[in-house]
Amino acid sequence: MKVSIITVVYNGVSTVRDCLESVLGQSYPDIEYIVVDGGSTDGTVELIREYGTRISRFVTEPDKGLYDAMNKGIRMATGDVIGFLNSDDLYRHADVVKHVVERFRQTGSDGVYSDMIYVDRYDINKVKRYWKAGSYRPGDFLWGWMPGHLSFFARKSVYDAYGQFRLDLRSAADYELMLRFIHKHNISLSYLPETTVIMREGGVSNANLKNRVRANQEDRMAWEMNGLKPYFFTLTLKPLRKIVQLFQRERTSVA
Repeated sequence: MKVSIITVVYNGVSTVRDCLESVLGQSYPDIEYIVVDGGSTDGTVELIREYGTRISRFVTEPDKGLYDAMNKGIRMATGDVIGFLNSDDLYRHADVVKHVVERFRQTGSDGVYSDMIYVDRYDINKVKRYWKAGSYRPGDFLWGWMPGHLSFFARKSVYDAYGQFRLDLRSAADYELMLRFIHKHNISLSYLPETTVIMREGGVSNANLKNRVRANQEDRMAWEMNGLKPYFFTLTLKPLRKIVQLFQRERTSVA
C-alpha cells in the first residue's frame, strides 16, 4: 500500500526542516512524499532542494492559498492513501505511517484518524492542548465532533469520488471536506487510539475572536454547501470542544 504524504509550505524556513525530517524518518518504506511550495522567498526552497530525490515530487510556484496548494498535491498523488502534514508540524514518532497502514489493512476502512497534540510554537516540548478524537459514531458531527485534519488519512479513491478542498472557504475547508466525506457520504472510518501529530500553535481560525467568529460562519456554510442541516447547538459545541481539550491529558504516549 503506497501512502502519499503532502506538505504545503510558504516561507516556512524556520520550521519546515522538522516537518521534512519527521516524514523522511518514517519506518514505513512505501511513502511518496510531495512538497508544494507557494513561491517562498525566505530560503525555504533552497532548504527543501537539499533533500534532492528523497522528496518524490517538489513544486514551487504561486498559488491561491493553503487549500489550493493541497489540491495540487492531491492531483499529483499516486498513492493508495493520502495524508497531509503542514510545514509547522511533525509526526510524533517514526512508526506513525506504519501504524496507519496497519489499521487500514486490519479494517478495510476508507479513512483512518488518530489523536494530536498542540505545542508551543517555540518549544515543542511544552504541550498546550491534547486533541483526543475518540471513536466515531454516525451523527457525531451534529454534536460538534470532528477529527484532526492532519491525523486524517483517506484512500485516494475517496478524493476521486467526492472531490477535493473547496477554495471558497478560508479556514473551514478542512472541516467541510471531512463533513462531506464522513457525515454526508458515510465513508467507513477507523480510529487509531494514539497521538500521531504534533502541531505548533497558531492556526488561522483560532488566532483571535474575530477569526473565530468568521470560522463559525464558515462552519455553517459548510453544512449549507452540502445540503445538510445541523442542530441549533452544533456550531456552538464545536468550538467548546476545543476548550475541553485544554484540560485533557494524554493517557498514554508513544516514544
